[in-house]
Order: sequence, then structure tokens, then C-alpha cells
Amino acid sequence: MNGYSIKPSNGDLAVEAQGLVKVFGENRAVDGVDLQVKAGSIYGVLGPNGAGKTTTIRMLATLLKPDAGTGRIFGYDVEKDSQIVRQLIGVTGQYASVDESLSATENLVIFSRLLGLGRAESKRKAAELLEEFGLTEAAKRPLKNFSGGMRRRLDLAASLIAQPPLIFLDEPTTGLDPRTRAQMWETIRRLVKTGSTVLLTTQYLDEADQLADRIAVIDRGHVVAEGTVDELKASVGTSSLQLRVQQASDILEARRIVNHVLQVQSNVSSEAAKITAPMADADRVTDLLLALREAGIQLSEVSVQKPTLDEVFLTITGEGLKEEAAAQ
Repeated sequence: MNGYSIKPSNGDLAVEAQGLVKVFGENRAVDGVDLQVKAGSIYGVLGPNGAGKTTTIRMLATLLKPDAGTGRIFGYDVEKDSQIVRQLIGVTGQYASVDESLSATENLVIFSRLLGLGRAESKRKAAELLEEFGLTEAAKRPLKNFSGGMRRRLDLAASLIAQPPLIFLDEPTTGLDPRTRAQMWETIRRLVKTGSTVLLTTQYLDEADQLADRIAVIDRGHVVAEGTVDELKASVGTSSLQLRVQQASDILEARRIVNHVLQVQSNVSSEAAKITAPMADADRVTDLLLALREAGIQLSEVSVQKPTLDEVFLTITGEGLKEEAAAQ
């Protein structure tokens, strides 16, 4: 990466955590977390408030000392090699501002100077980042006049001055409006395209679905599931096939054919003339459509519904993500 004298010693894994534990009094906030994050990916840590997401990030970012277990960043131990680790990571939220009365440009220039950049380079970098995050028009405005969304974007910009190989984003879009969230998602995708690895925590299911290559679901300090979005969805059951018949009078015959061809028990919503059936074998759907045509039954709609991440979370933990429901 630009400006890095220290190179990652383990090119394959950006993050490796084994048995991480953090105890506050009688509360085991993190209770044996294992994570493996491949370099060049976006890894999502999903869970409700109080699940242990932020505490895990803080340990991996050398901001908290683990009570047990080990954490490695590109092969470097977060405790023994903490100085090296700090040069390989960026953490949003740790750079809120130097001075509320200073402008966005002035704050970014100060951070750049603290990181050893020259005056001209610092100004160039600040202007570049403000443009990247859509803050050019507000560049000269004092931070105290910034909205929450603008502050969040400036936080992310400040953490990227050194272009770190690994970026920790702790709930980067909480409280942002949908448009600003979408802009942040686009920026996060761009970071990975330019060579960074991103580990983000979130309580938003759609955020994990949109961004993450792999997801760890954390609940009560434990990793309770891990995999790609599709793997997690597949773990709670098969996709469902939804058919709507044109003539309500055909619904019973259509259901009989569905059950026979797919070898399943389907459900009928009679008022909407809709049949829903589990779809374990996608190859049989073609047979089903042909059988319905031969029977003279016309369809007005055919769709396949995958399980949602909400259903995954509900199945794994026994409770839905309340924050997600409130946000929606």
C-alpha cells in the first residue's frame, strides 16, 4: 500500500482470531470468538446491540487487551506486535475531530501532518478525500455545523489518509438516511477494489446482505454462525416456489399437481389464488410448469423466494433483530 514500510507478513488472512475473550465484571462480553478474514474481502460481523461486536473489533484494533485468546492482523499478534498492527489498520470513530471550530479541510490536513505527510501533500490528500466523500461543498464549514451523516463520512475519510491495508468499520451507517447509507456502501466497495480489506460490524441485515463476502453472526459473545450470505440462507431451509393461478377455480387442481411433481406439501392462500411450496430440487420446477400447462392451468405469476437473513437470525438465535425491524 502507499507509504507503507511494513508489509503484511501473511498475504492470505487479514484477520485471524482464536478464542478471543473479554470480561467486564461478571459480563463475558466476548466469550471465545474465532474469525478468519481473507485479505481483499468485505467481512461482516452481524448481531444486535450488546452481542459483543464492538468489543471484538476493539481487541483486534489493539484498543482493548484480550483476557484470553489471540488475534493476528496480517500475521502480526495484536498484543506482542501492537505497534506494527496499528500501522496496518484504520479504525473509524477514533478520529471524530481535532477541533469543532476548525473546518473539514483543516482537520484532515492536521491528521495528514500528524501522519508525516508534507504540507502540500496534506492539502492535496484532504481535497481528494473530501471529493471522494461528497464533502467538497462543505470543506470550509466548521465541524460543529456538520450533520451526523457528514460527520460519519468525515470520520471514514480521516481513517483513510494513510490508506491502510485493513479498515475496521464499526456500524458505519447507523442513524444515516437511506441515500447517505447507499453512498457509504459504494465507498466501502471502492475501498476493497483499491486493495483494502474491510471488517465491518452492523445490526442492519440489508447492509450485511449488500456488502459482505462472508458474515459471522454474533450473539451473546459467541459466533453462532459463519459463512457466505447464500450459505447462511441455505442453512435455515430451502427456497420456496410461489405460484399464482389466473383462475381461482384451478387452485385445488394446481396444488395437487405441485404436491405430486415436487413431492412436497404446499400451502395455499385461497384469497390470492397463490400456492407456496418448498423447493428442494430446482430441476423439478421445469417438470412442474410443463405439467400445469398440460392440465390447462394458466399462471399469472411465478417466483422463487430465498430465506431472508432475518429468518436466518431468528432460526439461529431464537430472536429477530429488533433494531432492524425498527429501522425498516
